[in-house]
Amino acid sequence: MQFDKLSGKVIGCALEVHRALGPGLLESAYQRCLAHELSLAGIPFVLEREIPVVYKGTRIECGYRADMIVDGALLVELKSVDGIVPIHEAQILSYMKLAGIRTGLLLNFNVERLKDGIRRFVL
Repeated sequence: MQFDKLSGKVIGCALEVHRALGPGLLESAYQRCLAHELSLAGIPFVLEREIPVVYKGTRIECGYRADMIVDGALLVELKSVDGIVPIHEAQILSYMKLAGIRTGLLLNFNVERLKDGIRRFVL
């Protein structure tokens, strides 16, 4: 699987988190630890960024939040679930469209090997 440079750096940080913690924790634990790794690597990010819906020219806050936006260019959604299902993929694609971000990573930490829990999306 080929990744752009930024995605590769984020995946490297995620691998470090998964190596240290393994599967089985809550999504929020992985989010905070990944944020710590990104900080150590000097990679800018924003946690829990609100994503509005623009409906007929009106910005409507609907409670959507991206888990993480990295360097303003990569939307990262974290999961800790038994398996990625189509609704997870629809969620990240919708968030990417609403946020105007072309590249996304869906990371499921509840796997034995993190490489099995990585999905990349490009609009």
